[in-house]
Amino acid sequence: MCLGIPGQITEIVDTEAHLAKIDVNGVRRTISVWLLADDSPMVGDWVLVHVGFAIAKIDEREAALTLDQLQKLSADYLNEIQALTTSEIA
Repeated sequence: MCLGIPGQITEIVDTEAHLAKIDVNGVRRTISVWLLADDSPMVGDWVLVHVGFAIAKIDEREAALTLDQLQKLSADYLNEIQALTTSEIA
């Protein structure tokens, strides 16, 4: 299973190497936008990132919905771990 994380391009770091800086909920990373070179990625664009590569451009609404679902999934996971660690073995 692959998991793509939405991020917003905040800076084009190196045009020749196709590198851009993205922001995902305040965390900034430099990624490759080489796979999107034909789409001319620009500052402000939202992209779907997988293992350091932007694999698709997405719109802001899709990015927000995806980030919301990831946060809910994370909260459910943490709640389940908490329930397991506090439960008694029968």
